[in-house]
Amino acid sequence: MKTGVVIRNALRAGAAAVYMAGHYLGAFSAPHTGPVLHAAVIFSIMLLFLGRRIPWWNYFLSLGFIYFYVVLFTTDYLETPAALLGFANKWWLYGALYTLLVTVFGVVFIVRHRGDRYQVIRTLTAMAVQVLLAFMLPFAMMLFGAREFYFSYLWPLKIEYFYPGTILAFPLPVVLYSFLGSLVLFPLLAFFLGKRFYCSWACGCGALAETFGDRWRHLSDKSRGAWRFERVSIYGTLLLAVITTAVVVANWAVGSDYPLFSAAAFRTQEFYGYFIAFALSGAAGVGFYPVLGTRVWCRFFCPMAALLGLVQKRGRFHIRVKRGMCISCGRCSTFCEMGIDVRRYAQNDETFTRAACVGCGMCARVCPRGVLRLENK
Repeated sequence: MKTGVVIRNALRAGAAAVYMAGHYLGAFSAPHTGPVLHAAVIFSIMLLFLGRRIPWWNYFLSLGFIYFYVVLFTTDYLETPAALLGFANKWWLYGALYTLLVTVFGVVFIVRHRGDRYQVIRTLTAMAVQVLLAFMLPFAMMLFGAREFYFSYLWPLKIEYFYPGTILAFPLPVVLYSFLGSLVLFPLLAFFLGKRFYCSWACGCGALAETFGDRWRHLSDKSRGAWRFERVSIYGTLLLAVITTAVVVANWAVGSDYPLFSAAAFRTQEFYGYFIAFALSGAAGVGFYPVLGTRVWCRFFCPMAALLGLVQKRGRFHIRVKRGMCISCGRCSTFCEMGIDVRRYAQNDETFTRAACVGCGMCARVCPRGVLRLENK
């Protein structure tokens, strides 16, 4: 490995370690300066992963998105506007803003790609799932005195839906849906349809990336270094999700008899919730849109994408390449938000399946000769 690569990786690991230490030492807890420092540190870590030129204003957008998530997760500043708008708390305000972005930019996306039936139907479905299952249904449940449940999210993406203290508080049908959906239904659908059924058609993270983030999809890193990092990071997060779930379940079962283990289990759960749910899913996942592309979370860290990708590799979904038709224009690779070098497969007349592929179909959409086709055969 080249010396420069070793140095960059060491700097990245060191920056991440400093960030984690800063959190546990309370460096970001000051009421006014803490959020600013917090956002600046996350932004600085992102800069260590850059190796190409982009418009300077993208950096300011990225820093603004990161700061919003820091304020959302670490302060109560948004409670006041939430109350003024009639929401119970800042999380419902965030859900409304999130759904609004998906809806408005979903319409923009449909207008832009209205000539592609697949893109139109896929986007309408993602918008409907976000509006109905991820916002209106949980909101209605809360209004009727029930505990809200987000039916479009399951374990391991919504990791707490396997925590006994959380999921057992719901009625039996919801408990069965959570377990059978996570362990049976979703893997089966991924086998027959590919992970696109979820990542590009149902997941709220994917819906925001495909609609609001469409203008930045071409910024995904196509380098081999990014691919090597992806293989470690995404399966590492899945492993961490499995370990965290097992530790929390064990603590629920026997923690009262082992106080030291119970304390360790709490710290493990806190670590996952803070660094995965907040720092990677929120601040990095959305905050890095204008700089690193729209699928940073989905590509590098999402445990659900990792799990469904493993199934997809052995399933029926693939991208078929028409032989002898590729002109090597590279548009398919440029607009692949998952950083896949689609052109290489097309040049070699090679029909392929990649675990990372979310089946957005944009490679087929932008191909000037119709070389690519998404299939489930």
